[in-house]
Amino acid sequence: MEIALQIKMNEKLFLRNPELSALGKKIIQHSIQLIHKNGFESFTFKKLAADIGTTEASIYRYFENKHRLLIYIAAWYWSWLEYRVSVNTMNIKDPAVRLKRVIKLLTAVVEDDIKTTYFNEDILHQIIIAEGTKAYLTKHVTEDNKDQLFKPYKDLCAKIGEIILDYNPKYKYPKSLASTLIEVAHFQNFFMHNLPSLTDFGKDKDESKIVAFLEDLVFSSIKN
Repeated sequence: MEIALQIKMNEKLFLRNPELSALGKKIIQHSIQLIHKNGFESFTFKKLAADIGTTEASIYRYFENKHRLLIYIAAWYWSWLEYRVSVNTMNIKDPAVRLKRVIKLLTAVVEDDIKTTYFNEDILHQIIIAEGTKAYLTKHVTEDNKDQLFKPYKDLCAKIGEIILDYNPKYKYPKSLASTLIEVAHFQNFFMHNLPSLTDFGKDKDESKIVAFLEDLVFSSIKN
């Protein structure tokens, strides 16, 4: 049985902790729904306020801008995914089996966890696939990085990198392969459903084929 999950968020991401009030939790819950429905470009605090039944000013008391809100929900997702990786690999001694488990976690259909009432992991996963890179592909990424806003993503990559090194301690590029694995898993999922000619899985829409592709990619790279 999995233990209760508590994620401590970087305080520089918000002006007021949204998880400490009913309005803050509504901001998180409804922003995830609206970004998923309309896309991040069309998402505004004005639309969010109307959806919740509050004012823009109230939302700005929690988040400086919509990009900080995007980083917030992305960071929460990366922490949640690292937790899942840890829990689902902790009792597996064979590093090859552990790495295959990670690949399946990165490609699996995500179900909403009812214990996290204002974070819908299902649609949050879809947001990360379609919008996640917008959290760090910005002109101010260096400043955001100094504030450690992307630490959860780095921690996830480090966790996967450790498993790669357990399999082959002499492999030279564990972090590069870990981050590539995460991004390729997401891109291939997006391409499969939206730009199928960029994949070999477009006709079938079958996540298991992405798993097979990633296993081939990873183990071909790190074999002794």
